[in-house]
Amino acid sequence: MSKNFWNKIKKRPFFVLAPMADVTDVSFRQVVAKYGKPDVFWTEFVACDGLCSVGQEKLVKNLLQFSEKERPIVAQLFGSNPENFEKSARLIKKLGFDGIDINMGCPQKNILKQGAGAELIKSTKLAKEIIRATKKGAGGLPVSVKTRIGYNKNEIETWIPAILEEEPVVLTIHGRTKKEMSKVSAHWDIIRDVVDIRDRMKSKTLVIGNGDIFSFKDGLEKAKMSGVDGIMVGRGIFGNPWFFSGKNPTIKEKMKVALEHTKLFEKIFGETRENKKIFGGRARNFALMKKHYKAYINGFDGAKELRIKLMDADSLKEVGDIIVQKIKTLEK
Repeated sequence: MSKNFWNKIKKRPFFVLAPMADVTDVSFRQVVAKYGKPDVFWTEFVACDGLCSVGQEKLVKNLLQFSEKERPIVAQLFGSNPENFEKSARLIKKLGFDGIDINMGCPQKNILKQGAGAELIKSTKLAKEIIRATKKGAGGLPVSVKTRIGYNKNEIETWIPAILEEEPVVLTIHGRTKKEMSKVSAHWDIIRDVVDIRDRMKSKTLVIGNGDIFSFKDGLEKAKMSGVDGIMVGRGIFGNPWFFSGKNPTIKEKMKVALEHTKLFEKIFGETRENKKIFGGRARNFALMKKHYKAYINGFDGAKELRIKLMDADSLKEVGDIIVQKIKTLEK
């Protein structure tokens, strides 16, 4: 992969997978890569402060694993200390990632308390310093930014130019303010205004739109309306690794992939010898798989009862027994 892989993506719009904590881990990304690969993958976000601490090995194993089939892949960082962004960028480069993304949009309270995520919208000076520091540590890897349209209100006329002045390779815009969280529909008209600002500034930064994309067709329509270069898909991928392929899977296919996903999750995050050595046990709680079962198992008679059984399961064996039995029932 070249230092700036973005230059190799000629299609418009291109489609990318959003970074989602406890969702887009390496097991889920591998499933998506197999059944409907996007043009670019993002990791879950990872704390710069953590990557610069004694517990670095755990974070790398838990959040920064990836396979070759997931390329190109961008590692997303969050924090508020420019020096730690520079150090973390060096590590990301060493780990072999294709790009680095800076989270300037997360609205979670525990992230905001650290002066990170969307909190950086309130501090343009610090945000600019962080971009510069990340570029310095990136060693030529493309640096991008993901943010929102504002903190409590639409602030694109001041916030977006400030970011674009630092020339990130890509700017992803989630079409809501921090205050709005995900409680209102994404403002794609404002995302279109961001594209206009980019064009007025004659910036070469690519703009990706994000928010409320629940079908491939919808993504194409919103890209045409807004003029963005790319579309980032978040919640729309839940339970649908086929999203980017446009395929409409059968109930049986969805159940088989739910089981395949579970097996991968256990292989990577279960009680392996390496995980016991690093974490003292599992790398991730099996309960994290259960949010996927809610998405995979729906839209058919008996789905609710099957979901309840899967939500009560505590192991790969239990999940396997439940799904295999249901598949046999469907095949009768």
